[in-house]
Amino acid sequence: MMDNPTYLAAAIATMAVVTYIPRVLPLLLVRGRIQSNFLRSFLYYVPYAVLSGMTIPAIFFATSTPVSAAAGLLVAIGLGLSGRTLLTVALGASGTVWIIERLLAFL
Repeated sequence: MMDNPTYLAAAIATMAVVTYIPRVLPLLLVRGRIQSNFLRSFLYYVPYAVLSGMTIPAIFFATSTPVSAAAGLLVAIGLGLSGRTLLTVALGASGTVWIIERLLAFL
């Protein structure tokens, strides 16, 4: 079915429309500055909530054990809250996962 060029073109066009509509609707519907503090704060935090919702489950499925994933997550949260750079947080969390998995391999 995916070998059919018409089906593939229709699928690409459908996905383009589906992803374009949520991007263009706010520009067409909202004129001026949003006055509601609740709506402004809601829209401000949506990207963070979505990113967390996609990242946290992936953390636990990307490692061999949930123990190493939890340790890496805790280290990442701690380094992030202490104001470290993104590279430092990523390296610290990855290193923690690697060390914990090596330690668990000996047990």
